[in-house]
Amino acid sequence: MARLLPSAALALAVIAGGTYWYSTQQSSGTAQGVSFSPVSAATAQEVDTSGIIDMTLGAEDAPITVVEYASFTCPHCKTFHENVFKDIKENYIDTGKVKFVYREVYFDRFGLWAGMVARCGGEERYFGITDVLFEQQSEWTGNGSPAVVADNLRRIGRVAGMSDEQVNACLQDGDKAQALVAFYQQNAEADGINSTPSFIINGESYSNMNYRDFSAVLDGLLEE
Repeated sequence: MARLLPSAALALAVIAGGTYWYSTQQSSGTAQGVSFSPVSAATAQEVDTSGIIDMTLGAEDAPITVVEYASFTCPHCKTFHENVFKDIKENYIDTGKVKFVYREVYFDRFGLWAGMVARCGGEERYFGITDVLFEQQSEWTGNGSPAVVADNLRRIGRVAGMSDEQVNACLQDGDKAQALVAFYQQNAEADGINSTPSFIINGESYSNMNYRDFSAVLDGLLEE
């Protein structure tokens, strides 16, 4: 069963509080970061998200566009990426048949932190970090302690070639966090997303699928 999205108000309050916790309590000893106010559902459309880009794989002119909505803390999303996505990438994305767009969903502060670390590496490292976040999901989320999670994300950042200072700077960027939350909310509302993982394939909504069913949808579109 796919993980259901919480209400926008609840999710945004949890995320905002979590980012504030990191910026004021993170234990690395670096300078304190900034906090930011929660983005309400009513004002999300007013937040400047122009600096946030979609993360994509595949040919820009591919005949099929697949948009995935997923959370880095969602076990069902981890299962999809381990059991389905790799085959889709090999057989459809890498062959020019599918343009793949990954959109982060934020259930909690840890999912937001993970997304900020993944984006901290830039477009060229984003999907490599994404693979690690899913593969090591149970390890980096640890016991649920914010300090432990932050340390684990810094470790993943180091493996990806970033310094602790770079990762801390990304995690303390309150404006970026607020824009990411608003970007997620705007897109999820526009596409009617209420669970993860969810997919928009050439404009049509689909819930979680195994590889056989997913490939059948893609093959059907390619035959049209």
